[in-house]
Amino acid sequence: MHTSPNQADFDVIVVGGSYAGLSAALQLARARRNVLVIDAGRRRNRFARHSHGFLTQDGSEAAAIATQGRAQLQAYPNVAWASDTAMSATGDGEYFEVTLSDGGTVSGRRLVLALGVTDTLPGIEGLAERWGRSVFHCPYCHGYELDEGDIGVLATGELSMHHALMLPDWGRVTLFLNDAFTPSDAQHEALARRGVTLEAAPVARIDGEADVVLRDGRRLPMTGLFVVPRTTVAGALPRQLGCAMEAGPMGEFVATDAMKATNVPGVFCCGDMARAAGSVALAVADGAMAGVATHRSLIAELNQAA
Repeated sequence: MHTSPNQADFDVIVVGGSYAGLSAALQLARARRNVLVIDAGRRRNRFARHSHGFLTQDGSEAAAIATQGRAQLQAYPNVAWASDTAMSATGDGEYFEVTLSDGGTVSGRRLVLALGVTDTLPGIEGLAERWGRSVFHCPYCHGYELDEGDIGVLATGELSMHHALMLPDWGRVTLFLNDAFTPSDAQHEALARRGVTLEAAPVARIDGEADVVLRDGRRLPMTGLFVVPRTTVAGALPRQLGCAMEAGPMGEFVATDAMKATNVPGVFCCGDMARAAGSVALAVADGAMAGVATHRSLIAELNQAA
């Protein structure tokens, strides 16, 4: 490995070119830093037709937002783009090397990780095929479009109680316990106050648009379904670099401070992999903070060397 940060190929390498990574890279590009974005092309919300709740882009196609963001970023001459997978990374706080899928390496003085997370859904037949289309996680992102219809919550555990209590603001809610969650007496009372219907019969499969077919043969048509997935930080880089992890309600995520710095010097992290829950709007905000903080760290390094 080189010993001087001045020998690095780029000032900053951003790993992940979705909303958070694009936002981080944009701040750095506008600070006239040389930036490389490495992106494997697997946005977390690639299954969703539209994105909601992001100011000026409410109802836009999710892919179109990412495409427009990439085009605007790549208009800066100091930005390079690699449609590739970052397989591994090493570094000493001032110099980092990232190995790509073909075995080649690139180097940078700082790393911004924006790899996102992977969602794991319950093993119910027909559920995964409808993810992002009629099966959702975020009520703020998709609840309004259900037009106050019949909404099902597929229980996966205690956290499903939170879904069931929120969603009556968007429609008529049925909580399918599915042998995954048993409400306490107090929880029963809270659900009743919100007008939530409980269904104890196990779920056999999801059919049609969002019909819940129970094992006893009944079919309950729903306008949409909500489920809490388990999330896993995408890629091996955070653990390879020694980033501390934090337990969240849906799964682990990378621990950062308020400026999106990890415990590893020179490594910043943003987006869904660096927060307990996320959305496009939160990812963009996270990325902006990470980009600004990364730039500030480069300035601080120069001041220390002076």
